[in-house]
Amino acid sequence: MDLSEDDLALINVLQIAPRLSWADAAEVLGVHATTLAARWERLRSSGVSWITAHLIGDPHQMCLAFVAVDCAMNRREEVTAGLAAMPEVVTVEEAASHRDLMLTVITPSLDDFSTKVVARLKDIDGLVKYQTALCTRLHASGGAWRLNVLSRAQRAAVRALAGPAATGVTRAAAREQLPASHLALLPFLARDGRATAADIARALGRHPATVQRQLNRVIASGILSFRCEVAQKFSAFPVTCQWFVNVPAGQHEAAAAELKTIRNVRLSASTTGPANFVIIMWLQSLADVMTMELELQQKVPGIVLVESVVMLSTVKRVGWMLEPDSRASGAVVVPAQGPGDDD
Repeated sequence: MDLSEDDLALINVLQIAPRLSWADAAEVLGVHATTLAARWERLRSSGVSWITAHLIGDPHQMCLAFVAVDCAMNRREEVTAGLAAMPEVVTVEEAASHRDLMLTVITPSLDDFSTKVVARLKDIDGLVKYQTALCTRLHASGGAWRLNVLSRAQRAAVRALAGPAATGVTRAAAREQLPASHLALLPFLARDGRATAADIARALGRHPATVQRQLNRVIASGILSFRCEVAQKFSAFPVTCQWFVNVPAGQHEAAAAELKTIRNVRLSASTTGPANFVIIMWLQSLADVMTMELELQQKVPGIVLVESVVMLSTVKRVGWMLEPDSRASGAVVVPAQGPGDDD
């Protein structure tokens, strides 16, 4: 299906504020709320766009890792399926490089990464080798990427109507240890980032008012990133490229600020390993790889491009299994919830 300008505008609104009410969205777009709800249901049911919530991966709160995997060629499909089934492995991409697969992994702690992920990698038949880069600072993540089809005034109106809770950008001053009763909400939000307290209460057999208080606390905790995703091949940016680069010490924040001026950037992060910085972009064509490399060298003084990796396909994106045409299959591998205190 082709996305109309109206479809793109609605997705852009929900990228800014994934939990915005249809009434507020209608005020911005000048379309009746019931029309927007029906349009969203069509986009969601076709797998072209969806809203999810996932652990934010901020290294101040948890462990975010980028893992390159090599596997035996005749076992690649099995290895990919095995990795995609792991809830800690939130994203799985097939790469056009000497790295067969690129993984994004989020765990509550470095110890969890070692015991729950690395230990299991060693047990996957056909997985030959892996290399890990640990995130030391997350500067920008995919949830901040925008289609940019709304006017500046419309974008400002969405943010004003939404507030921090609806945009999903609240941050806790310090990491809050949520009780197990609150963490039980995470799987529902992973499957539907717009799930209401009433929806979740029915599924859990709890009182809606109780779940509303728990939901408010989960959102305010800052452990989750709410995001509206779009199938990449329908976004006009069908090519993913990941760069491993070196940025001079002390220049990472300045580099990150410059990268935020490039609309193609999906992720930027400081890391450990042979390269100390990772950049992921969505591009319109392979020709844009060279264009972006030139722009990176112009915007970030002293940057050294170590390696570029173009992705052949995305098997799983932040927990959601994807079809070969990049649409959501409907299957969601519920993320690991992490430890929680009892009530």
